[in-house]
Amino acid sequence: MLALVVPGRNVLVVEDDDSVREAIERLLKTADFACSAYATAEALLEAGTAPGADCVISDLKLPAMSGLELLAELRARGASAPLILITAHDTPELRERAARQGASAYLAKPFRGTVLLAAVEAAIDTDHSKDAAMRQTITE
Repeated sequence: MLALVVPGRNVLVVEDDDSVREAIERLLKTADFACSAYATAEALLEAGTAPGADCVISDLKLPAMSGLELLAELRARGASAPLILITAHDTPELRERAARQGASAYLAKPFRGTVLLAAVEAAIDTDHSKDAAMRQTITE
C-alpha cells in the first residue's frame, strides 16, 4: 500500500534481491517519488496497488512469475501503467521480447541511478501524454 499519494509520481518496484530493491526504493524516494516495493510479482498482485501506479519497475527474472509475465498479467487485469524491466541477464532476444510485449524501457544491470530515473520520468511523461491525447480524442 502506498504511504503517500503523489499524482503522477507513484512507482511500484518488484525485485527479489533485497539490497537492489532497497537501493531503488531509496533512489526513487530521494527523487520525490512515492514508492512501494515487493519481493515478488505475486506480492504486488496480491497487494492490489497496481491500478494506482504511474509506473512499475520489475526485475525480469523473479522466483516464480517473471517480469514479462507480470507485464502480461497487469495488462490482463486492466492496469496500464508503463513497466520498466531491469535484468542482470541481458540478451538481444530478451530485449526484443520485452519491446514486443510492451515494456516501456529495458535496463541491463548494473545501471546508473540517473538512467533509471530518466527512464521512469520518460515512461510517466509518455503515459500521461497518451492519456491526454485519449481524453482530447474522446471529448472532441
